[in-house]
Amino acid sequence: MRVGRFGALVAAGLLAATTAVAAAPSGTAATAAQVDVTVNTLEGLGTIPATGYGLNSAVWDSQMNAPAVQGLLGQAGIGMLRYPGGSYGDIYHWQTNTAPGGYVAPGTDFDSFMGTVKTIGAQPILIANYGTGTAQEAADWVRYANVTKGYGAKYWEVGNENYGNGYYGADWEADNHASKSPTTYAQNVVQYSSAMKAVDPTIKVGAVLTLPGNWPDGVLAAGDAADWNRTVLSIAGSSVDFVIVHWYPSGTGAATALGEPAQLPGELAQLRDEIGQYGGAGAAHLGIALTEVNAGVDEDTQPDALFGADTYFTALEQGVFTVDWWDTHNGPQAISTAPDGATDYDDWGVLSSGTCVGAVCEPALNTPFPSYFALSMLSKLGRPGDRMVRAGSDQQLVAAHAVRQADGKLAVMLVNKDPANAYTVNLHYAGYTPSSATPTVYTYGDEAASITTAAQGTSAVQTLPPYSIETVVLTPSGNPVSTLTAPGSPRVSQVTGTGATVSWTPATGGTATRYEVYRQFGTTSELLAESTSASATLTNLVPGTGYTLNVLATDQYGRLSPPSDPLTFTTGTPAASTCAADYQVTAGWGSGYVAAITVTDTGPAPIDGWSLTFAFPSTGQALASGWNANWTSSGQNVEATSLAWNANLAPGGGNSASIGFVGSNTGAYPPPAAISLNGTVCTTTYLS
Repeated sequence: MRVGRFGALVAAGLLAATTAVAAAPSGTAATAAQVDVTVNTLEGLGTIPATGYGLNSAVWDSQMNAPAVQGLLGQAGIGMLRYPGGSYGDIYHWQTNTAPGGYVAPGTDFDSFMGTVKTIGAQPILIANYGTGTAQEAADWVRYANVTKGYGAKYWEVGNENYGNGYYGADWEADNHASKSPTTYAQNVVQYSSAMKAVDPTIKVGAVLTLPGNWPDGVLAAGDAADWNRTVLSIAGSSVDFVIVHWYPSGTGAATALGEPAQLPGELAQLRDEIGQYGGAGAAHLGIALTEVNAGVDEDTQPDALFGADTYFTALEQGVFTVDWWDTHNGPQAISTAPDGATDYDDWGVLSSGTCVGAVCEPALNTPFPSYFALSMLSKLGRPGDRMVRAGSDQQLVAAHAVRQADGKLAVMLVNKDPANAYTVNLHYAGYTPSSATPTVYTYGDEAASITTAAQGTSAVQTLPPYSIETVVLTPSGNPVSTLTAPGSPRVSQVTGTGATVSWTPATGGTATRYEVYRQFGTTSELLAESTSASATLTNLVPGTGYTLNVLATDQYGRLSPPSDPLTFTTGTPAASTCAADYQVTAGWGSGYVAAITVTDTGPAPIDGWSLTFAFPSTGQALASGWNANWTSSGQNVEATSLAWNANLAPGGGNSASIGFVGSNTGAYPPPAAISLNGTVCTTTYLS
């Protein structure tokens, strides 16, 4: 939840629980602990979008457009600014610069905001008023912005957190519609999009969703046939260009918060699956915008900065086109002490508001908090157009991200989440040979007042201080680099249980003599196929298994191009098997869900006693209880064995066994990729 001046307040019991990351014991060691970080530049994770590094602005912030703030945001490399500010989006009327029921500061009107956007070289993302506005008001805003003023505002959201309108119980978002259901919202999104695009067909319109594993994901109100996401996507998916999600993890304490970015890949992957399943014919082209995010823990101290640096790149690596931090200024609320002893003001802004809680006052107005420096560190790692590549760490308290920069340099960001201990980081490389030159290292230390720059360490070893962010920038060796561009984004077709066809747009910038298709496997790469054309047939794949692939081109000198954007798909279960399984999630509440499984013997022989097995795809999933079988689990592996009364399954589908379980989840809870009966992988159907 966000506790802001106009933030969403949701009962903690409605939110998913999180698993804490225990900090290493404090104390001074003679030698820093060793960490191995591997960077594989053959495994591409896409390019950094121009809109990637985003931030929220709010019309109640009198400093929003101050020259000092403009200077700080420009220096931080902010590429997207969101307006008019969270839940204010559903009460704000742009023509009059008013928000009935809320406060609007002088000098925060739309034109003044766009002055800031232009000054810092960013793009706007604008919230059209759904709660108390109309489609016509939104269309008029598009006309004023892009026809009258020529601002070229491309991204428009329809509403803010509209599921918080009281329909599911929690009520913080303004909504004057007679019906507050997801069906009504989705139908109105279609109208908004049509009216807005009639004015400017080039704009992109977004609809509000929720991240899987976060309230109200899976929740059904009385009379609902489906939850918010499925309903909105099914009705409005074909009328919008992107979806909007917010992420405020609900864990308690800094150690827990710093472990939570690891949840994002699974949650975003499950969201992408939902989009693909319910979003209509153009679902593959729907973007994902993470337009609000904050740890909500120790917001003005180092933990929130570490969380922010890790979260931005974790989300961007999953294909999100903007991550917008909440927010520029917010104001203090309660005083506490962070794990490193720093004073926290419970102020969710990146810049100080310069105000007080009782006798305790914040630093001077517009003094940067650590989260500001985390945003500033992003551009040290990579800028728009640079290619993100795979990096991995063998230490849970050290996160790693890497970027192949446009000039051939390789940058590696290291985030030490341990408040007490430094680490000696041993750097390893695949697909890249650094020169012997001393790397340039940018460091944001614990509660530091600035980012430092120094030539230090080597390409093989760096020292990472406690509670710090370091970006190591390496130059390549003297070996010539291929002039080929990365192949275009690969596409998959003809997916079966054991095979698939992958195609791509050819590389340019030279002659590609061969293409190589690699599977991403941790930080190692597995060559799956080679081709002299722009497609390849993959064989001998494992049924019910997820694959993430990159395509690279080879020039006439044997040099590899940069990797393509990643392609992720899951092979099907066997089209012909001696068993069939139907899997369906029937209820959910954010931190738990109910799933039903029906298993059938489709083979020629009867079954007397059975064992059904599968694996949870996410480490955050666990078995809580089950029915109509003996349920056991070990880690992510689950087994259900027959009872006396349902042990017999007749051949040829003569009868079925219906069983089910209650699962708990921290974050994502995707369905198992494959279900086996007595060791045989069944033909599996996932029911809506």
